Order: sequence, then structure tokens, then C-alpha cells
Amino acid sequence: MLFGDVVDSRRDSARATAWLRTLTGELETAYPPAERVAEFEFTQGDELQGLLVPAADPLLAVIRAWLHPDHLAMRWIVAAGSVDPGRGPATQRTGEAFLRARARADARVGRRDRLLMSSGDPSTDAVLDDLAPLLAELLADLTVRQRTIARLILVDGLRRAEVAERLNVSRATISVAADRAHLRSIERLAARLAVLFAAGSGAAESRVA
Repeated sequence: MLFGDVVDSRRDSARATAWLRTLTGELETAYPPAERVAEFEFTQGDELQGLLVPAADPLLAVIRAWLHPDHLAMRWIVAAGSVDPGRGPATQRTGEAFLRARARADARVGRRDRLLMSSGDPSTDAVLDDLAPLLAELLADLTVRQRTIARLILVDGLRRAEVAERLNVSRATISVAADRAHLRSIERLAARLAVLFAAGSGAAESRVA
């Protein structure tokens, strides 16, 4: 379960709606049908919701959103759990994953964490509570230029030399920018979080079974 809430959307609801429409289209392309339980959809112009299969990487959505050229600041919640049967988009569904996501959000009221993750396994979630917000902080610290480079490397999968050619600068310039943006740390942290989340989700499901 993915919740993406636009920060301060009421200040410019039209812009928030346009952004979520753009992001919804991008995520529908990024996640093939086999990785989606339901279509992405947003509600009230400020909250995106999506349902993914357990094998899909939920952080792909978070990273794509942060690195998009039209990016608006968002708060994300990723929660594992069952979803009630249905055929509609995520905004028309309910279930354990939705309840867990809301509970996680309520438990962190007053904090400015931009990424929360709940696998359902208490020991794993204790680690995720410490590490997940760090990924959002690293992404939020990127400049516009660094986001452009990060998107080409982390989303489009280009090598640094290819990014340099695309942007018509030297490879050294890209390397310096990528290192200052901590792109390797972002990539490694995102990969580790995805592994932890999957392991915690599996552990929680095994206890239920």
C-alpha cells in the first residue's frame, strides 16, 4: 500500500492536482500491470494511493516522485498487509494495509518525516522507523541540478559518462555532482530499505499463517 500526500496542497490545489495527475501517469508506466493490484489514483487533489504486489519495489515510486522535474514535496507511507477483494482503484479499496498505513501516520503526528514504512513485523519496523526518513532527507536535500543528474542515473539507469554526454558536460563534472548528492548512498539505502521491508512483511505474514 502506497500513500503519497502533497505537502501544503491547499495553498495551490490546482497545481497539486496537476502534479498528481502527472505522477499517476508516470507510476502506471513504471509499474507493469503484473506488479499492481489496482490502478493508481488520487483523491481530493492531494493524496495518491496505489496497491502493489508483494514482489514490487514500493520505493521506486518514492524515488521517481522526488526526482521528477515537476516534483512537489510529498509525505509517503508504505505499508504491507492484506487488501479486501475488489476490482476498483486503490482509492475504492480497504483492508489491513490501509489501516496500518493510517495508524503509522497517526503515531508520527507532529514529526516531519517524509517517508514512513510499516511491514507489520515490530522488530523490522523499529529499524525502518530510523532509516526510512533518512532516505527522504537525502532526496529532499538535492538541488534542481542534482535531481536532474540523479534521475538520469537512478531512474533512467544511465552511466555517468552517458549523463555527461546527455548534458554536454565533462564526466568529471557529473562525478563531482553525483558524489556531492550522495547518489550511491541514496541507491544503497533505498535497496536496503526494500530488502528490509520485504523481509519484515514476509515475517509478519508467516506469523499470521
